[in-house]
Amino acid sequence: MKAFVVSEHRHPSKIQTSYDAPPPKVGKNEILVDVFSVGLNFFDVLQAQNKYQLQPPLPFVLGTEFAGVVSKDAVIPKGCSFKAGDRVFGAAQGAYAEQVSVSYLQLLPIPNNISFDQAAGMSITWPTSYEGIVGRGEAKKGDWVLVHAGAGGVGLPAIQIAKSLGCKVIATAGSKDKLDVCRDLGGADFGVDYSKDGWQKEVMKITGGKGVDVVFDPVGMLIPSLKVAAWKCRLVVVGFAAGTIEKIPANLILVKNVSIVGLHLGAYYKKEPAHPITIWKNLFKGFASGALKPVVFDGVYDGLEAISQGLQDIEDRKTWGKVTARVREEATGRVIEGKVKSKL
Repeated sequence: MKAFVVSEHRHPSKIQTSYDAPPPKVGKNEILVDVFSVGLNFFDVLQAQNKYQLQPPLPFVLGTEFAGVVSKDAVIPKGCSFKAGDRVFGAAQGAYAEQVSVSYLQLLPIPNNISFDQAAGMSITWPTSYEGIVGRGEAKKGDWVLVHAGAGGVGLPAIQIAKSLGCKVIATAGSKDKLDVCRDLGGADFGVDYSKDGWQKEVMKITGGKGVDVVFDPVGMLIPSLKVAAWKCRLVVVGFAAGTIEKIPANLILVKNVSIVGLHLGAYYKKEPAHPITIWKNLFKGFASGALKPVVFDGVYDGLEAISQGLQDIEDRKTWGKVTARVREEATGRVIEGKVKSKL
């Protein structure tokens, strides 16, 4: 089997695709899935270098997000509703391979109007964005919502979800091209370049001096965002893509009567396992109605051989939306022997 195997910890750019990896072992309640597309994430870069909080023992197959079909060779566990040939997506260690073994409880059906490329990047980003905007941010119709890194993997879904609620959305990004993505593909009402000094003044002008009611922050910009926080603003901590974990002065929280709340999606599956089911039911309604639509980066990464380039482009911030790589041809199911064909 062809797979992206990490035999020793190193940067993905220094790892060659293996053509003789052993097939995945299928455990109890697991199903064998033929992988068609995979979602690329920055944490994969970290995991390959032994810098991530979740580290499988060496050697291991890199990757978590995938979309594909239930293999014809799959043994269907008792109580499982999936059957061979069903289009599915999910998350499991070892996704960067021709096949992956995953618990059927972690699989979801791909909606008819969603492609393999789109589905490959949905399992982590979309529920994170939904819970951040709806659950933790408590956004409602008429709210001003500030989405940092709006052109990113969780940013674009966050924009769409906030707009579907009737919110007014201000998206931030670090370039004109990415701000265009926020508006054209995400639906943001306004775009602000947060790499420029004084971006907060622009936000305050847009909101008529009121400030924003919700801040969705996957970057690590809570302290500068407090300058644009309205009375009783909810600031949602999603991540620290900028690399710095902030130490927030408590007096600033007190003065504006704001709330700062954290979001760790993975913990729900242990603490509140019923909650992710509710999240997905609401997301599927949005996908079916067309109010929500997964956005995939238009650089084409064909074949497992192109994954290292895709991860490098993510690390270099050359991408937007969700970055995916194609493992099989959607029409035939044949494994792709390809190279990156990026439009960058």
